[in-house]
Amino acid sequence: MTKAYVIAQASVTNPEQYEGYKALAGAAVAKYGGKYIVRGGATHLLEGDWAPPRLVILEFDSVEQAKRFYDSPEYRAAREQRQGAAQMNMLVVEGL
Repeated sequence: MTKAYVIAQASVTNPEQYEGYKALAGAAVAKYGGKYIVRGGATHLLEGDWAPPRLVILEFDSVEQAKRFYDSPEYRAAREQRQGAAQMNMLVVEGL
C-alpha cells in the first residue's frame, strides 16, 4: 500500500479560535489512522519565495484513507470550528 501525505498551509487570523480547530482536527487525524509529520514548526527557506505562515503534513496509509479523514463527520466539525479563524490550502499527494 502506498502512503499518502496531506499537506496544508494555513494563515491563522484568530489564534484563540484556531486552538479549538486544532483539538478537533487532532482527534479526527488519530481516529482515521493519520500521523502528524509536521505541525507548524519553524520553516527555513532554501529556494524560491514560498513562505507559508503555518505548514502541516499528515501521513495516512493511503489516499483513500486521507479522503475518509477529510470527509469524516469529525473533520467536518473541525472545519466548521476553523471558519473565520484561518484560511487553509490543503491537498493530498501519493507517497513512494
